[in-house]
Parts: sequence; structure tokens; C-alpha cells
Amino acid sequence: MSATARDEVAPPAVAPAGFALPATVTMDEAAAVLRGVERALPASGALRIDASALAVLDTGAIALLLQARRLATSRGLGFELAEVPDKLAALARLYGVATLLGIAGDDKAASRAAAAG
Repeated sequence: MSATARDEVAPPAVAPAGFALPATVTMDEAAAVLRGVERALPASGALRIDASALAVLDTGAIALLLQARRLATSRGLGFELAEVPDKLAALARLYGVATLLGIAGDDKAASRAAAAG
């Protein structure tokens, strides 16, 4: 590669640090998974959680994700939840926390915000 070509290559973008959720996150697994999230917190940027493998979940998954978001924001980091399964999105909407988790379509939260004025 010539010096000119090397100079024209853009530096790699800084990607958010990632953590992949396991296939099962219930109240029984949430504490152990949270320890993994804590270890995955980056020094800067954003915490990205990939939920694509998540198949078995209960409210423990919602609690885990809310705590992960709290940890990230308390350290000045961004939070991104990616590849959200329909079951997780539905549960987050049911509890009115979809918007907090970055899941589109939280109609209850939007309605409450509009009513509050």
C-alpha cells in the first residue's frame, strides 16, 4: 500500500462495547447476567446489549436491562439495546419501560406523557 493510500484510509469508528444476553434471563439468572454486564461496561462510549439470543424471559430480564441502563448512564455512558425479540419488546411495553430501553412503540408511555402535558 502506498503512503497516499494509507493516508486516505479512515480510522476505524469507535464501536460501543457489547454484551450478548444468554438465551434465558429470568429472575433466577438475572443477578449472574448482571455481573457479566458490569464486567462489560466500557470506560467510554456506550454499552450495547445484544438481545438476539434471548428466548426465555420474565420480569427478571426487564429488571436486568433497567439496571444495566442505570449503570451505563451513571458512568456517563450511552445505552443501546439491539436485536430485541418480540417477547421482550411486548413485556417492556406492558410495564411501560420500552422507551427507557430504547424500544420503539411504547404507546402507554406516549399516552401518559401527552396527558401530563
